[in-house]
Amino acid sequence: MTAGRPRRLLTVCLGNHCRSPVAAVVLAELGGPAVEVRSAGIRDKWAGHPAHPAMVAAAAARGYGLTAHRGAHVSPGLLEWADAVLAMDTSNLAALRDLADEHTAPKLGLYLGNQDVPDPWGEGPEAFAAVVDLVVDGAARHLP
Repeated sequence: MTAGRPRRLLTVCLGNHCRSPVAAVVLAELGGPAVEVRSAGIRDKWAGHPAHPAMVAAAAARGYGLTAHRGAHVSPGLLEWADAVLAMDTSNLAALRDLADEHTAPKLGLYLGNQDVPDPWGEGPEAFAAVVDLVVDGAARHLP
């Protein structure tokens, strides 16, 4: 990190459709001008698409707006941009390790440190709400 600029955080999940978008908006809101946050997915299926409607609703219920989100695909350039790359689960972390080089590999870690943020895909509204709660509860560890 360079003095005088915000800490750059990249949140990553499988599709950039549920978990990493909500993590990015939570970190950006709670971190304010001290952070710059982006999100991306391992797969590019949802690149350019809005977040999952159930995640948009679950985030809104906690006061976080996801309507502006558009999916992005993770790239070496995004890994280079970030000061910290926060994977939502161990399989995402493994995929990031395959993409990283010797400079970007040390930036990689799990969002919750030692546990996965479960993927709510295919689950009901309560699973999406539980993810938002986990993300909010885990945010402070990444903020200056």
